[in-house]
Parts: sequence; C-alpha cells; structure tokens
Amino acid sequence: MDAAERINTINQRLQKAFTPTKLEVIDDSDKHKGHAGSRDGAGHYTVIISAKAFENKSRVAAHREIYALLDDMIPHEIHALSILISL
Repeated sequence: MDAAERINTINQRLQKAFTPTKLEVIDDSDKHKGHAGSRDGAGHYTVIISAKAFENKSRVAAHREIYALLDDMIPHEIHALSILISL
C-alpha cells in the first residue's frame, strides 16, 4: 500500500466510525526517513480529528478507539501515529 492509499484508508475508517466534523490526515513520513520501521515502507502520520463521539471521553479513551480501529495497519503500514483531538 502506498502513502496515498494509507491516507485514504485511514480517512475512510475514521469517517465511518466517528463521523467527524473535522478530519485531517497528514503524512509526516518525509520527516522520519531512515527511522526504524519507515525503512520497511511503513509511514508516519498525524491525525487531527474532532467528533461528537469523543465529547464525553478522556483523550486516552479516544486514542485507544482510534488505535483499535487502525490496529491491523500497525506496524506494517503505519509505523507512527500522532493523534490530536480537538473538541
């Protein structure tokens, strides 16, 4: 899977699961060239998301939900994932 396909997959899964009012997936892989994991083709991504689904949850709980949703992509497709939740 290439970077564009990864971003599309991440976007689709997050849209379907959380119906966010704001969603941005940023490919930070260029900043991490040569790091372990990225050498094998996995990418580094930042997700910025705002969704009502997270309103009454702790940030830790929201992060866990997102990681669980993308679990099958980690570490083979996603080497590192930063999550910024805005309410």
